[in-house]
Amino acid sequence: MSTTELIVVGVASALAMLAKSATGLGYPLVAIPIVAALVGVETAVVVVTLPNAVANLLVGWRTRHARSESRDVFVLSATSAVGAVLGAFILVSAPERPLLVVLAATVLLFVIRSLWFGEVTVSPSVGRRASPLVGAATGLMQGAVGVSGPIIGSWLYAYRLPRDAYIFSLSVLFLLAGAAQITTLASIGAYSTDRLVAAAVGLGPVLAVLPVGEYLRSRLSGPQFDRAVLALLAASGVTLVVRALTG
Repeated sequence: MSTTELIVVGVASALAMLAKSATGLGYPLVAIPIVAALVGVETAVVVVTLPNAVANLLVGWRTRHARSESRDVFVLSATSAVGAVLGAFILVSAPERPLLVVLAATVLLFVIRSLWFGEVTVSPSVGRRASPLVGAATGLMQGAVGVSGPIIGSWLYAYRLPRDAYIFSLSVLFLLAGAAQITTLASIGAYSTDRLVAAAVGLGPVLAVLPVGEYLRSRLSGPQFDRAVLALLAASGVTLVVRALTG
């Protein structure tokens, strides 16, 4: 990659980590569109996987105190890992536009439902029954288009978890699905030298921006945090529509 492209990767990683550490969401959602504008979607997805995994590991570790307040993390993680393996093969063999359209429509409908008709809430019993399907869909999207936050972010938001439990759950799920995705991409030779160098460039901002995002999170009240999450989900839906139309 050129110097300009590597600088863009670094800037994208910094912005993405700010969103991730503040709300639990947003690393691929922010980073992939920016990087893809220069190097294409497939390369952007592959490059982002490694710094994204580190981001999830760090954020998950620093919110581990809330693990007892989480729900269905094991089932969601296991099924998302399976879905991510299948999705990684779809990434290199199938068009992404239909997936993006479905994903964007689902997310935007969820946001509209939450804003105009009151909060969507998923009971523990419904959560247990539906979690395997939601986890599989999450992993599939992670592997195929590099973005799974809109699905699992919306689902866990409807659980109405405490803030740190929400962020911990997201980070663990993203980390395990990402690990399956990375393993699969490595097995099919997706990590070229250029892509590995770009991924390494993205790691620096992850470490540097983490404390800034945590500070912002601590300054948000409960309702402000909820609005920030919904805003990020809405932005992700619009971004996915744009990506589907212009990809």
